[in-house]
Amino acid sequence: MLRDFFIHKHITMSAIKGIHHVTAIAGRAKKNFDFYTRVMGLRFVKKTVNFDDPNTYHFYYGDEKGDPGTILTFFPWEDIATGRRGTHMATEIGYSVPEGSLDFWLKRFEKENIIYNKPSSKFGEVYLTFLDPDGLKIELTVPEQSDDRKPWETAEIKENNATRGFHHVTLTLDDIQPTADLLVSVFGWELKKNHTNRYRFAGPEGQQGGFIDLVEAKGEMRGHVAGGSVHHVAFRVPDEATQEKLRTELENRGLHLTTVLDRKYFKSVYFREPGGVLFELATDAPGFTVDEPLNELGTHLMLPPQYEAQREEIIKKLVKLD
Repeated sequence: MLRDFFIHKHITMSAIKGIHHVTAIAGRAKKNFDFYTRVMGLRFVKKTVNFDDPNTYHFYYGDEKGDPGTILTFFPWEDIATGRRGTHMATEIGYSVPEGSLDFWLKRFEKENIIYNKPSSKFGEVYLTFLDPDGLKIELTVPEQSDDRKPWETAEIKENNATRGFHHVTLTLDDIQPTADLLVSVFGWELKKNHTNRYRFAGPEGQQGGFIDLVEAKGEMRGHVAGGSVHHVAFRVPDEATQEKLRTELENRGLHLTTVLDRKYFKSVYFREPGGVLFELATDAPGFTVDEPLNELGTHLMLPPQYEAQREEIIKKLVKLD
């Protein structure tokens, strides 16, 4: 049964359309690159470096243009320890896939020796769970309503099987109420479904904006973010003015936010939501074609301006991908 205090919350703002991107931590860069471009068939949208650690890559994968809602990014640290799933963290990333495609993915995972579980059902939707090479938990979900987003295709993965973008992200929390209150009363999202301890929230764009599932796991061990873990979840804001309004609203509620940071492809503000998960508010603009033409996305090493003078030194320290 849906909790009344979620249903009757007063919504103050509905400016957040959906999920913008999800950033995770990986181990070996080449293995990560091969898995997501070849095995999963995502487009390599951008090859750049970590703003705080320029000797480490920052990879962006997505659809043709790297549209918000399709972007999965990684910080690959070669020798990082493996994380542990638990409370106070994002524990699953869900992709939307077409009806009839799960057999294709099962055979592909068998061929590639990927760890997976047999398909199951959640909220009336069939899904397939698997682990990436670092243990990151991912689900391929056949959505209740068909997903009309245009996918990126490869020689081996065509439109009838390719991922469409995010379907959901799951947060596992000790107590979901404070996070649910934030999603509803500040983000303007709504509780759509509930089964036992899982609560599904949607923004104004519904399924194609990506759901946030909150799983309440009282007493479960706190998770540890490291290799194979989600680092943060970013939400879409249409522009900087809306971002600033949200920033003020969140500060007025006692949360601590960063200043606005220029990430070259979007402007960002970071904060920890009440359950302990790192959230980001990211603008849609300017996007990934700001420094590479559409047909060349991901083919060059694009450095943040402050590191351009160190290009040769940085290249020597980065792992080769080919």
